[in-house]
Amino acid sequence: MKIYTKTGDQGETSLFGGKRVPKSDVRITAYGTVDELNAWLGVLRDQPVNAGRAAELIEIQDSLFVVGSMLATEPGNTKVKIPLLAQTDIAFLESKIDAMDARLEPLRTFVLPGGHPSVSFGHVARTVCRRAERCVIELNAVEPVDVHVVQYLNRLSDYLFTLCRIMASELNAPEAPWKPRL
Repeated sequence: MKIYTKTGDQGETSLFGGKRVPKSDVRITAYGTVDELNAWLGVLRDQPVNAGRAAELIEIQDSLFVVGSMLATEPGNTKVKIPLLAQTDIAFLESKIDAMDARLEPLRTFVLPGGHPSVSFGHVARTVCRRAERCVIELNAVEPVDVHVVQYLNRLSDYLFTLCRIMASELNAPEAPWKPRL
């Protein structure tokens, strides 16, 4: 398979199914942001603190490829066979959040991102996840998106926040509470 095709040189790309759209299309922005998020999950997986969570992070990356495939498919095209998200994918994230949360001190205030480079990478991933969710919601206002996609991204940002907290705990990194100015 050739890496370059030159078919996008005029600013258009193809959806699964063949429809050509501008690279600035909201659908392309949505799955491009999911792709960016997946790259940040790779950075998190490569952090030594997450060595024991590598399989879990790979499963999440796999699910993000599913999300990207769903978003890259031409609406209404039933001829293209792609994997789909299910409620079990969301339940997987919830179970991991609950397991990590059970090991943490209760959260009593907002915390500022940072404290350790690995934790900071996690917060970048979390914010990219929130952006991906907003992009998908924007797309959904124009063309329907499977409800599991929005739910998955929403839960994934919660997972990433909790992952940042557990990484901070395991790394003995300080969590800086946000102290609002009054």
